[in-house]
Amino acid sequence: MDYQMDAMDQKIVRLLQQDGKMKLKEIASSLKMTSTPVFERIRKLEQHGIIKGYSAQVDLKKMGFSIVAFCSVTLERHHTENLIAFEKAIKEIPEIVECYHIAGLFDYLLKIVARDMEDYQRFVTFELANLQNIGRVQSSFVMTELKKVDVLPD
Repeated sequence: MDYQMDAMDQKIVRLLQQDGKMKLKEIASSLKMTSTPVFERIRKLEQHGIIKGYSAQVDLKKMGFSIVAFCSVTLERHHTENLIAFEKAIKEIPEIVECYHIAGLFDYLLKIVARDMEDYQRFVTFELANLQNIGRVQSSFVMTELKKVDVLPD
C-alpha cells in the first residue's frame, strides 16, 4: 500500500530538503507542532522510502575532483541478462556517481567524477572498456554547473 503524504508531510520533507541537519525541535517549531508527532511523521516517511537518507553536499573541486563527465552508453545486446550484468557492474565502480537507464539514442547515462583528465582516461581504459557488451560510448564534460537543486518543486 502506498503511503499518501498530506500537506504537513510535504512541509516536513521540504524543510529537510532545505536543511537535512535541521533539528526535530526546529521543524516542530516552524510547523507549530510538538516534537513527538513530527518525529512519528519523519519515521513513517523514512519507512515508506519517501525519505531515502541524509547526506552532506560537498564541493567536488575541494574534494579533489576537477572533472565531471556524462557518458552516454549504448549496449550491443539488450537481453535481460545483459542489462542486469551491466547494471550490476556499474554499481561497483566508484567513479560512477549516478546512472540512469534512459530512452532515446543511448541506453544509459552515467555521471562520472575524476580527479583530472589522466584519471578520467584511466577510468575509461581500465574500468569502462572492461565492461562486457559495451557498443558505443560518448563523453561530454561539464564546463560549468549552472543549476543543481536539492529541493523538489511544489
